[in-house]
Amino acid sequence: MSKRTFKVWRGDGKGGEFKTFEVQVDPGMVVLDVLHRIQANDANDLALRWNCKAGKCGSCSMEINGKPKLACMTRMNVFEETETITCQPLKTFPVIKDLVTDVSWNYAQNKRIPKFKPRPREADGTHRMYQEDVDRVQEFRKCIECYLCQDVCHVIRDRDRKDAFVGPRFMIRLASLEMHPLDTDDRIPEIRKEFGSGLCNITRCCTEVCPEHINITDNGIIPLKERVVDRYFDPVAIIGRKLFGIRKRTVPRTPVGEAGKAKEE
Repeated sequence: MSKRTFKVWRGDGKGGEFKTFEVQVDPGMVVLDVLHRIQANDANDLALRWNCKAGKCGSCSMEINGKPKLACMTRMNVFEETETITCQPLKTFPVIKDLVTDVSWNYAQNKRIPKFKPRPREADGTHRMYQEDVDRVQEFRKCIECYLCQDVCHVIRDRDRKDAFVGPRFMIRLASLEMHPLDTDDRIPEIRKEFGSGLCNITRCCTEVCPEHINITDNGIIPLKERVVDRYFDPVAIIGRKLFGIRKRTVPRTPVGEAGKAKEE
């Protein structure tokens, strides 16, 4: 057992500062364990989120030594013995108290995404699809909604474009729907205009911090951007539409108050 130095941000939306704690650390501890020890012995009112302590709920997201991480998956033995460990809330979202931020903006984005609309079942009452198509979208379903990718995204964090870009987490959700072999909806117009695919310049910072190792950029965002380009900026497709009357596919969508009416994008 050794004593380690922790600097933990204390405060709320109005302001705050880092407080220093000297904590006894046992072998095998993770950062969340140490924060719980601080909470129990030195700062009973320290606010932090956690739930599973197994890297599957995404609750204990924070910035540790300036990097977005899960506190429950960050082992103490990765730091030097003399290193000071700094814990602070996610910078992209408003602080509620101490290490807890208000991530409700993300829930609002999720509600905006058009839902899964499967095609009709085949004559024998089943759905059929290739295993490779299943595997492709299964990767995206590993997301634990820790919002580390949202926190590190420079479009949201540095440029504060929450008004125009849904962020990597929801680009991945859009990819999981748009690439689903049974889905019939066409979300490309929304991906371009409402969800801001063009604002991402593929720095891959979101992929680097994902605790589930989802290849967010290469497998999700880039293919969506390519579909937008094919639809709106491919000169061959544009000429084909003008010369031969090739039209965009009609989407069987049901707008509010217009049940059964197909919408053409």
